[in-house]
Amino acid sequence: MELVQNFPAVSILLCLFAGIISSGLKKKAARWINTALILAEIVLNACTLGYLLETGESYVYVMGKFPAPWGNEIRAGVLEALTALFFCVIMLLSLEGGRKKLADEVEEGKTYLYYVLADLLLSSLLALVYTNDLFTAYVFVEINTIAACGLIMIRQNGRTIEAAARYMIMSLLGSGLLLMGICMLYDLTGHLLMSNIKEQVEILYASGEYKIPLLVTIALISVGLSIKSALFPFHAWLPDAYGYSTVSSAAILSSLVSKGYIFLLIKIIYRVIGFPIFYNSRIIDMLFIFGLMGMVFGSLSAIKENDVRRMIAFSSVAQIGYIYMGIGMGTQAGMSASIFHVLSHAATKSLLFIAAIGLTDVSDGSRKFRHLTGAAYRNKWAGAAFTVGALSMVGVPLFSGFISKLLFAQAAVQNEIKMLPALIVLGISTILNAIYFMKTVIRIYTPVGGNRYDTVTFKDMKSYVAMLICFIALNVILGVSSQPVTDLIEQGLAMFS
Repeated sequence: MELVQNFPAVSILLCLFAGIISSGLKKKAARWINTALILAEIVLNACTLGYLLETGESYVYVMGKFPAPWGNEIRAGVLEALTALFFCVIMLLSLEGGRKKLADEVEEGKTYLYYVLADLLLSSLLALVYTNDLFTAYVFVEINTIAACGLIMIRQNGRTIEAAARYMIMSLLGSGLLLMGICMLYDLTGHLLMSNIKEQVEILYASGEYKIPLLVTIALISVGLSIKSALFPFHAWLPDAYGYSTVSSAAILSSLVSKGYIFLLIKIIYRVIGFPIFYNSRIIDMLFIFGLMGMVFGSLSAIKENDVRRMIAFSSVAQIGYIYMGIGMGTQAGMSASIFHVLSHAATKSLLFIAAIGLTDVSDGSRKFRHLTGAAYRNKWAGAAFTVGALSMVGVPLFSGFISKLLFAQAAVQNEIKMLPALIVLGISTILNAIYFMKTVIRIYTPVGGNRYDTVTFKDMKSYVAMLICFIALNVILGVSSQPVTDLIEQGLAMFS
């Protein structure tokens, strides 16, 4: 075994150890360990992706050298390595973009805990991406839930505590359904490793045995992960969780946490149940319907909002609907479009949350639209960054959101039955996106008389501007050089199968 094949396991363990070490350190030391950790994770996962592209094959890493059923396995493929690398980049930019604001949002004595939670959250995300064991995935789902809840409530005000309680209730409901599904799968197959479960599921399906229990199992897992990823109508926890947490937490939660659960669902579809069996269960049609509903109702809720951060949060409901619509199409093209949108939305939504805080800071801290008038003149970099994010969400060419919508449209055309509803709702959602995002852009670029608000300069926020530029660059790269990324996604999906 080559050294690079150890990197996925090392990346997960590094995050766990960093969280443990940081729990006994002060704020500054915890911050430096967190930054160094994420940079190391980027290098490790980039090396893993390079190795996989060179060999053209996925591989399995056996933890502790113990074979199944006693041992645990990690599986690395192109799609896993690409997703892990992208998650690490977004985590770094989100934390750095909200770093300066963190001192105002979190009590001085609790700042180190923020980095502990961020380390644990990154560890759980990487484990969800790489693990080949279903029960290990559940364990890290719970670690992810606890860490995400801590990131919400660490701000310590009434709204965040209420949001964290609501998030925990809904998330534990989803976790419970997922656990029930895993238990039933273990009862049916006698295995916990994904590849072994898939073999037994195919045998059971071919023989016609336990059709109803198998269908119930697929439904439990799908609904559980749909609740945790905030698919409409299971999104009640999302607006407050994203809207009232720290800016870095909002960026991380919207761009990474829900996407980790979606990636796990895609892994289960391909590597546990098998795509043909999942398709024939017709549960995929329900995901398609709820995805379409989320695209419309999430956008309508965003239009009605008068709070810029809650508006961005409701936009996430619509964007998650896009992803589930693509999964629900039941085609390779639809799945590729969904995975690309996972990356696109992660890059864009983090950008919007980070840019929004720059606009509210120069509006006396108010998030109401009437106070944001002219904010883009008072903070030019935040205004430009928010405009880029808004144009991407609407689907304007040159930005990643345009490629996402183009891929969804192409996938819809390949499905005769679902083509018409998918294209109609895609068009309606795009119009609704334009209404609330362009309304906001027009508002922040509407001049206001007098010197009522302070204006900030580049010297006041060098690191913040650097992160905005990185986010914009990432968004544009995905928009103008999407073909290599889509090729990697398709290659990774082929390895899944």
